Amino acid sequence: QVQLVQSGGGLVQAGESLRLSCVASGGTFSRYIMGWFRQAPGKKREFVAGISKNGGAIDYEDSVKGRFTVSRGNAKNTVYLQMNSLKPEDTAVYFCAADFAPSSSIGTSEGRYNYWGQGTQVTVSS
Repeated sequence: QVQLVQSGGGLVQAGESLRLSCVASGGTFSRYIMGWFRQAPGKKREFVAGISKNGGAIDYEDSVKGRFTVSRGNAKNTVYLQMNSLKPEDTAVYFCAADFAPSSSIGTSEGRYNYWGQGTQVTVSS
């Protein structure tokens, strides 16, 4: 019954920036570990970034470290992904996801997450 609604995707040139947002409703946002995944054409969905329930722990896939920043505003029920210095290989559909589980650790596999956003397209041209 939890809904995740995403916004902020688009078409940009290499080196430019985008910020994705994901707004949750129907649950207690602060109880969820939040993750970002992406899926490029012909490829499996992969982990991009995750953030703990209180924002104190963060995990990134190696290729986005130093360029992407994940954050959350629990009062607004929103998780963000700030994407700087975008590269063509970042082109994908991006998904936010919520993990409601006893574990407090950030998961990198799809199976850890219970709820998913609708996905938003990010296209980076060279």
